[in-house]
This record gives sequence, C-alpha cells and structure tokens, in this order.
Amino acid sequence: MVVVPFVCALGQALDIPTTGYSLLAGGIILAMMVSPIIISVATEVFRTVPLQARETALALGTTKWEAIKHVVLRSSLHGIFSSIVLGFARAFGETMAVLMVVGNVAKVPGSIFDPAYPLPALLANNYGEMMSIPLYNSALLFSALILLLVVGAFNVTAHLTLLRIEKR
Repeated sequence: MVVVPFVCALGQALDIPTTGYSLLAGGIILAMMVSPIIISVATEVFRTVPLQARETALALGTTKWEAIKHVVLRSSLHGIFSSIVLGFARAFGETMAVLMVVGNVAKVPGSIFDPAYPLPALLANNYGEMMSIPLYNSALLFSALILLLVVGAFNVTAHLTLLRIEKR
C-alpha cells in the first residue's frame, strides 16, 4: 500500500514508465524485512563486548569514537557479519512479500523499474498445477534445486569468510 505507489511516483518523477510493481519495490520490501533482524542481532553483539574493555580504552586516553572503532567494532566484527548473513539468508527464501510487489511477469527485466518473476514466487505460484504437464514437475524441482544451491553457496561463502575474520 505504500511501497508500490512510492515506486510508481519515483518512476514518474524520473520519466520511467512503471506500474510500481517492480524489482525496486521487491528490494525495498526485503530491505525493510531484514533490517530488524540485522539490527537486533548486531545490537546483541555490541552488548556482549565487556564494559571493562571499553573503560580500559577510555582510560588509556582514547576518545569515545576511537574506543568504539578500535575496541567495540573490532571485537564484534564477526557478529555483525553473522547478522548480515542471517538477514540475507532470510531474504533469499522470502516468497510471499516479494510475490505481492514484484509484478510476476515471466520476462527478464531490463531495469529495476521493470516487473520480474523470482524463483520462490515461481515455485509458490506453480507447484499446485504441476500435474498437468509431464516435465513441469522436473522443471519446478530443478528451479528449487537452483534456489537451494544459491542459498547454500551463499551460506558456505559467508561461513568461510567468518572463519577468516576470526583467524585475524
């Protein structure tokens, strides 16, 4: 009710024809959905930094910002990265919110103002109708496998990056 008219007005302001149902609307919705997860987990990570470490940095003569930058952020870097990974992992598999605002047009989009058809929406829309065409079942399950592989690759890459950060 808010995002689609906003994207439509933005498109009109930029002289780009759009209905508002677009990739940009889906991106805005996903950003609004994962932001609370990322913020709450990162806040909990910041709270785990011992108060003595902060006070020690301040006692050594650093400014408040330097203490935050060199003590709090450095010690909680892996937790912040983990919160971002958790948020993106949720965004990858999100179906219904994206399904409602992205447009559901089975065509490769040319810009962020064009409608699209993401894999979770394809699976949600068509899985109940797959019995009518013989190879349709295989095609839908293959698209589910692709989605699973993308999410798995993202999580493995994030885990390896997290291990590399922890080694430093």
